[in-house]
Amino acid sequence: MTAQRHYGMDWLRIGAFALLILYHIGMYFVPWDWHVKIAQPLDWVAIPMLATNSWRLALLFLVSGYASAALFAKLGGSSAFARSRSARLLIPLLFGMIVIIPPQPWIELVGQHGYPHGFGHFWLHDYFGFHKLAGIDLPTWQHLWFVVYLWFYTMLAALLLAVGPVAVRAKIADGAARLLNGWGLLIWPLAVWLLIYALFPDHDETHALFNDGPTHLHYLTAFFVGWLLRVRPALFEAVARWWKVAAVLAVIAFVPIFWVEWTWPGDTIAPDWVFLPYHVARQVNGWMAIVALVGIADTWWNHDHPRRAMLAEAVFPFYIIHQTIIVVVGWYLRQGQVGALPSFLILVAATILGCWLFYAIGRTIGWLRPLIGLQRK
Repeated sequence: MTAQRHYGMDWLRIGAFALLILYHIGMYFVPWDWHVKIAQPLDWVAIPMLATNSWRLALLFLVSGYASAALFAKLGGSSAFARSRSARLLIPLLFGMIVIIPPQPWIELVGQHGYPHGFGHFWLHDYFGFHKLAGIDLPTWQHLWFVVYLWFYTMLAALLLAVGPVAVRAKIADGAARLLNGWGLLIWPLAVWLLIYALFPDHDETHALFNDGPTHLHYLTAFFVGWLLRVRPALFEAVARWWKVAAVLAVIAFVPIFWVEWTWPGDTIAPDWVFLPYHVARQVNGWMAIVALVGIADTWWNHDHPRRAMLAEAVFPFYIIHQTIIVVVGWYLRQGQVGALPSFLILVAATILGCWLFYAIGRTIGWLRPLIGLQRK
């Protein structure tokens, strides 16, 4: 493994989190269930949302696997790696669940289930009840489920690296790198994803950790490939050879996804024969898009910039706070019956401003830094 930093993967991580924030803004408009919705959802918004839906989260786990491997090499051992990851992930998770997240379920309960009490009563008397309220588990981690899953995957990696002899680990990494060399990079991770879907075709993501096995297998595949890209950087040569092919395949695979959503929009139920090709196309589109994006990052983004380090640091605080800002601002926009275009512009501006203030203020206060996912100074 080379110690040289791959700036392209940094930019890919920054871009992936920025896309996630924009996606969650889109959730206010699309006709899918969410915490708060515009009064008249827009069916067509589902199409650009679906253009990223099959790969955006797996991409986050891939770049997280890459970053985790780099951190493991820097810290030099499983125990130090586990302690570092636990501090950086679990502290902001708990802070988020206690302070940042509660407005989201309260707004959903008030707006969709007729909850009669104000936020103060909800936070003091209902949120920490460890029960279900209108089907919502309280307390909840909402969008911070990603932090929970990432912590779990890094602890699994730390355990495997602690019990596996170095020579065995090297042989496994070498064998996996050989398998993914050339066309294998396109074929084998996709084959795993298709096998998971074939075995569990009816599984829906729960984000509840303990009953989400097929989802874990799906995301662990991406996490492992990201880790392998760091410890066997020669795999970037395979990426360089095949990312353009992957990009073409990703676009082709999106065609049936687009057609299905266009033909049966919103709550319209498609015929049964549609589901198999639709979900197979999603798996193909997802993995090929990831390979293509890694190739783009490796080819064009692998250079530093004076703002890169700051942006790389800011993405985690942005992630922690962004959805609460979107839900709260969306709630007031709905109350004011604001139209779609001004609502979108207001949500984008408010989210950027709110995220930036959260990061800019939090980074300057020593005791706040670990709570918002930053290292202590």
